[in-house]
Amino acid sequence: MQPFGVSMLSDLARVRNARTGRWSSFDRTGRNADAWVVPPGKTATIAEIDGPGAITHIWFTQSAHFRDVEDLDRPDPDMYRNVVLRIFWDGEKNASICAPVGDFFCLGHSIPTNFCSLPFSSSTRWPGRFGWGAALNCYLPMPFRRHARVELTNEGKTPYGQYFHIDYELYDDPLDDDVAYLHAQWRRKNPNAGWGHDMPVNHPNVDVVNLDGRNNYVVLDAKGRGHYIGCNLSVTNLHGSWWGEGDEMIWVDGYKWPPDVHGTGTEDYFNQAWGMQRNAFLFNGSSLYEEDKPPYQVSYVFHLTNPVHFRKSILATIEHGHANQLADEWASTAYWYQLEPHRPFDILPVEKRRPLRSDLGAIGFTPENIPRVRLTKEMASNRKKSLRNLAKQQRERIARSLERFRQQEAALRRERRQGYGRRRKAR
Repeated sequence: MQPFGVSMLSDLARVRNARTGRWSSFDRTGRNADAWVVPPGKTATIAEIDGPGAITHIWFTQSAHFRDVEDLDRPDPDMYRNVVLRIFWDGEKNASICAPVGDFFCLGHSIPTNFCSLPFSSSTRWPGRFGWGAALNCYLPMPFRRHARVELTNEGKTPYGQYFHIDYELYDDPLDDDVAYLHAQWRRKNPNAGWGHDMPVNHPNVDVVNLDGRNNYVVLDAKGRGHYIGCNLSVTNLHGSWWGEGDEMIWVDGYKWPPDVHGTGTEDYFNQAWGMQRNAFLFNGSSLYEEDKPPYQVSYVFHLTNPVHFRKSILATIEHGHANQLADEWASTAYWYQLEPHRPFDILPVEKRRPLRSDLGAIGFTPENIPRVRLTKEMASNRKKSLRNLAKQQRERIARSLERFRQQEAALRRERRQGYGRRRKAR
């Protein structure tokens, strides 16, 4: 027989033993109230599917005030962080997918945007506005053997309305033993433990040694067998300068130095250069670009052609600033496939998930809120140098200001004397 096709679209021409189905929120009475409402503090199961099969596509659109039309003009700005998406495979007790609904779809900070990648997309009429509605899509395949359960938990203070399509396939034959399950986990550090947040970035004084990665931001820490396929990263830039000078470091099947994967900068990890840019490509880009909504950035990268394989464990990390200099706020969603069982994980409580919102006033930090860092000798020495330089620069600025003031005072005195002389001469 003649083999057919080697492209990613080749299987579209093949006839398979599969049956298509969909769980959706359509109004069972035949009317047009097509959203399911999840009251505050409640959990709704929006799909239960017996396998073997696979979820092939998820479409969501949502509102925090569905039941009162007037409330649609006043959405809950924290909606995308208040509501948690959980997906369970084959009757497991601990969800394999657990993330705020917005962050799962690459929307960080509870801010909807317009972007398109291969696994995820978002479309909204209100880009950049906290908590406003958007159409969200996920195209990652989610196979399961016996059962799939999809849940939404509303931990906000207002009713949450969810429109949804969950498309799936069912198979006549069992899945092969090497077919793994999709996992997704959300994490956050608010703020990161930065040792030099009050120092300028890319300065010789912050170019210190990091030869262990112990204080890096953790994107994924998993045990089992599978492959890591990427993440999104949401940053609130509290420093105000460049936040992304840190390298990614990924350890596979145990810790050793150097790590199995060592990068050259955060924007390099997201397959960009010289900072992030206003673009959204199939495998990488910005779903929210900082210059469009300062101080917020959301970046994503998907290792669909170069997944990171692991047999026992994986630890994926990124420095927050070179050698973990900065104390910016970071949150991430990691995506990976692995065979079960997985290491159980849950999610931070809702009050620790909510974004730092610029609409509530200026965003900043206080030194006492930054977790303590044990400084190396090089860090301590360079901090002293930097603080001395900053103090010297401050003294020089004050001296320049005083000199300008003296010059202005002298100019005023000359003008007064000249004016007095002209008046006496006129008499």
